[in-house]
Amino acid sequence: MMLTRLKAKSERKLAKQICKVVLDHFEKQYSKELGDAWNTVRDILTSPSCWQYAVLLNRFNYPFELEKDLHLKGYHSLFQGSLPYYPKSVKCYLSRTLHRMPSERHQIGNLKKYYLLNAASLLPVLALELRDGEKVLDLCAAPGGKSIALLQCAYPGYLHCNEYDSLRLRWLRQTLESFIPQPLVNVIKVSELDGREMGNAQPETFDKVLVDAPCSNDRSWLFSSDSQKAACRISQRRNLPLLQIELLRSAIKALRPGGLLVYSTCTLSKAENQDVISEVLNSYSNIMPVDIKEMARTCSQDFTFAPTGQECGLLVIPDKGKAWGPMYVAKLKKSWTA
Repeated sequence: MMLTRLKAKSERKLAKQICKVVLDHFEKQYSKELGDAWNTVRDILTSPSCWQYAVLLNRFNYPFELEKDLHLKGYHSLFQGSLPYYPKSVKCYLSRTLHRMPSERHQIGNLKKYYLLNAASLLPVLALELRDGEKVLDLCAAPGGKSIALLQCAYPGYLHCNEYDSLRLRWLRQTLESFIPQPLVNVIKVSELDGREMGNAQPETFDKVLVDAPCSNDRSWLFSSDSQKAACRISQRRNLPLLQIELLRSAIKALRPGGLLVYSTCTLSKAENQDVISEVLNSYSNIMPVDIKEMARTCSQDFTFAPTGQECGLLVIPDKGKAWGPMYVAKLKKSWTA
């Protein structure tokens, strides 16, 4: 009885923190864009007690005992289906219940054993199909989870992690320091460049580029504590697609011919997802969409996807028992001819 009362109290506390300005704005937009699916998505996004966290094991300090323990607690391995690209070195576990592992503390000189993440965050990383020895750019890299995941997939010849925001850059450096052994740090470069300048600074340098773009972060925006700031964010939201397109233009310049580019966001917004990719595809004759429908088919037991109307784009939406996302992923290829 006591537990039920405590749970109800905690739910009330969380409910109070939901920013009505943002929720009303999302309600108008997403009920149109997602139709009936929005009702379930909204229920999950506004109930943090339903959120799930996946456990990505760190191959550079492998926790064998923890892995056994996760099996005993009923965790299962992500992507039990056969994805076209899924390196054996990537070990990510999910719980079917709402069990949450504690986060590990940052300790200088000690590598962390695991990283907690929204499981959908692995999709853009896997879509990039990183191979040993390749040069890869993570254009908007903080807080560093996707860079860490890339290094679980392969040993790149060179990994460039860029972050323009100085506070987030510190977070990125700490994440890398917590997970990556010293010898591997030598192949990683961290920079603080405006991502829109990267293409001019390093033209046709990279085999693979990840653009995990700044976006309307739906989960965190819903819990904005300052409603004035939230209203300001919403009014500036219409400028985000322009920034995202400029980042993609820069990424395309930095990509070598024949290379792959993956664009991702953690918003449901069509203006920041499908519309941005359509604009880029219409502007370049040498950028081709890459079909990733197979990824959605293979992952359907762990994720719920909303239709995007694009063969090169997937949208993961939070669902009951699969509270992952929002995560939009699009895959493009730069051809040899302009």
